[in-house]
Amino acid sequence: MMNYFEFYGLPLSFFPDQVMVKQQFYALSKKYHPDFYINKSEAEQEGALELSTLNNKAFQVLKDPKKTLKYILELKNLIAEGDHYTLPQSFLMEMMDLNEAIMELQFDADPQKLAEVNAQLQSMKQRLSDELETYTRGFESVSADQQDASLLKIKDIYYRNKYLQRIEERLAK
Repeated sequence: MMNYFEFYGLPLSFFPDQVMVKQQFYALSKKYHPDFYINKSEAEQEGALELSTLNNKAFQVLKDPKKTLKYILELKNLIAEGDHYTLPQSFLMEMMDLNEAIMELQFDADPQKLAEVNAQLQSMKQRLSDELETYTRGFESVSADQQDASLLKIKDIYYRNKYLQRIEERLAK
């Protein structure tokens, strides 16, 4: 399967050039539009349909930073559906305190405590976001060894973010 960056002729980046992404999407949408293949062979029609589908998927991923991040981690075989990733102990200890506070809120809906827990959660998310920024910005311009090291850090941040997202969903209830 062709990777989306190659398909669009773009360098692998956590922040692909959005002007180029749109240009490629529109150019390839015209090029592979099924209507242009009506009088062609069945194989050519199927080929155009596959490329049209690939184009749509590539666009959906590359225009969304979260999807791009997940896609790159999948592309590099660092994450897969059903993975069991072990989060760092320090992070889990921090989460234990947060989870305890949420459990208390389930029994005693204290608006001030809820606001404090929410603020703590937002602060953690911001820290992760800042950390992620340091590894993803300029990723394409560092050496392959640095990229590999960064990808492992990015994978860890990805899983910590997923964990925080689940806590946020619990908190919303």
